[in-house]
Amino acid sequence: MITAVLAESAKAMVSTVVRSATVLLVVGIATLSTAMSLAAGAGNAQLSAKLGPLAEEEGWPLLTGVVSMITAPAGLLGFGVVLSWIVGREFSEATVSGLFALPVSRRSIAAAKLTVFWAWSAATATALTVTCALLGLALGYGTPSDADLLALSRLLGVGVLTGLLAVPTAWAATLGRGLLPGIALAVMMIALGQIFVVAGTGAWFPIAAPALWAMSPRDVSLLQLLLVPTVALLFAALTTRAWHRLELDR
Repeated sequence: MITAVLAESAKAMVSTVVRSATVLLVVGIATLSTAMSLAAGAGNAQLSAKLGPLAEEEGWPLLTGVVSMITAPAGLLGFGVVLSWIVGREFSEATVSGLFALPVSRRSIAAAKLTVFWAWSAATATALTVTCALLGLALGYGTPSDADLLALSRLLGVGVLTGLLAVPTAWAATLGRGLLPGIALAVMMIALGQIFVVAGTGAWFPIAAPALWAMSPRDVSLLQLLLVPTVALLFAALTTRAWHRLELDR
């Protein structure tokens, strides 16, 4: 298992897909959030209407709220693309047949891929949170209060939970034998999350719960948040099982 993790880590470290996604998720989200926060603070009516109650905030609450709002959908797409690549590349690059000759079981290889992804997604979420904190200081918002630090910790939580929510894309990439099925599922999950939020039942839908919790902690219970790791573990088990049952002619 350790050998498989090291091998998958080496692949991820030299991957253009992983590097590009890291930059886009950290720098891209931070830049867009800063621009939206400044525009809302300047009184942009159109943007304020889209932000809703969040537009009435300023300083740290506005920045962390905007970052959390963007991180949920953008993070799910970015994490989904990376995990789809980690899993699906073996099929699209026709290297999966070579895995049958390795002394490491295919179940262990799948588990290693998920482990490397989880580590990367958590590191990316941490980098985004630190970048957000530095931006707040650079924008002159002052030293964060206890409430602001709590909001930053929730932002980190949103990033980590969003990474867990991307796990179903690994299962889709395995069944679909390539990257596109996993990416398509990520897009579908984002759309479903928006529908449940509009319907007012987003707290019970794992895809939407983390973002709702970050912006309004009282509206999302611990039980509802625990559905996120439950879904991740379920699809991780399904993915490793699918890899265990892989056949060369299927």
